[in-house]
Amino acid sequence: MNIGVPKECKNNEFRVGLVPHQIAELSKKHPVWVQKDAGIGSGFTNEDYIQAGAKILDQMSEVYAKADLIVKVKEPLPEEYPLIRANQIVFTYFHFASSLSLTKAMQQSGACCIAYETIEDKNGQLPLLTPMSAVAGRLAGQQAAKYLEMPQGGPGILIGGVDGVAPAKVLVLGGGIVGTQATEVLVGMGADVFVFDINTNRLEELTTYFDGKITPVISTVANLQKHLPTADAIIGAVLVKGAKAPKLITREMLRHIKPKSVLVDVAVDQGGCFETTKPTTHQAPIYEVDGIVHYAVANMPGAVPQTSTKALTNATFDYVVQLAETPLAKLPPLFLKGINIYKGKITNREVANAFDLPYTPLKNIFI
Repeated sequence: MNIGVPKECKNNEFRVGLVPHQIAELSKKHPVWVQKDAGIGSGFTNEDYIQAGAKILDQMSEVYAKADLIVKVKEPLPEEYPLIRANQIVFTYFHFASSLSLTKAMQQSGACCIAYETIEDKNGQLPLLTPMSAVAGRLAGQQAAKYLEMPQGGPGILIGGVDGVAPAKVLVLGGGIVGTQATEVLVGMGADVFVFDINTNRLEELTTYFDGKITPVISTVANLQKHLPTADAIIGAVLVKGAKAPKLITREMLRHIKPKSVLVDVAVDQGGCFETTKPTTHQAPIYEVDGIVHYAVANMPGAVPQTSTKALTNATFDYVVQLAETPLAKLPPLFLKGINIYKGKITNREVANAFDLPYTPLKNIFI
């Protein structure tokens, strides 16, 4: 099977889908085509890929034309849509529920679209989302601290305070991977952290893990509204597998938040958990709505590619090998949960529900 690794074209996205030592393994059995400079941002030169056995192509269009299997990091952008063809396999983060245009384009392509974020393990966890959720969570804590600074548009609050001056109060909405990692950073910096979750057992676990240094809160509208007026920063860290994120903070609720407070929406890839969220870029990461600072960069881990590329590809590589060597219909069932669109059909129920489009079980196509 011909395997292709295009250079990411999303704004300030420096990760890459495969690293040289992995290509050295793949190239023993499969031709591997890598776009020129695809790995530069992650610390890998063209020569590194050539030494590993890859062939370097100048243009993205050439990589798509050669490859049966495309291995990427982020969802295809409009300039990539016409390059994707029927029966081609595209393996990447898709986050379809946040984009009708992407969903429609991939249906029209006839390709097999396998999303990292919906593949499950035997425990029902998301093994290919976890490493980037960890990176994004840690970055969320850092960004909250950064944008509380006045030169960055914030109110001018040091997140950890100092002797005699209280630290910032930060609400973390969600106690999963993102929320836990954000809390790790925030607690380390000395913030006053309130973690919201609907699962009381999870809140108990987090309270024990952080040795009582957080305040656990059952996530209800009433509890959230109670804490909004005193919050300096809020981190949205909720996830519904494959589906749009719930809107936990509405536009109307912004009027209860202090001016210049900071909202960091890590759920932006799934449509965002704040009603006023709109995707931003590393180049222009923030905007204000009703005097509240919003940070909603849709590819946060792209800012630290030398860390995130290694973490991501460590997780994805075994799946790439399976795709290269196993017919789709014979892949393990938990891997098949990653197929969101196949031969023009939406095979993920949450994606179909997000846009009220027809859902087709994958088994109906394989028959």
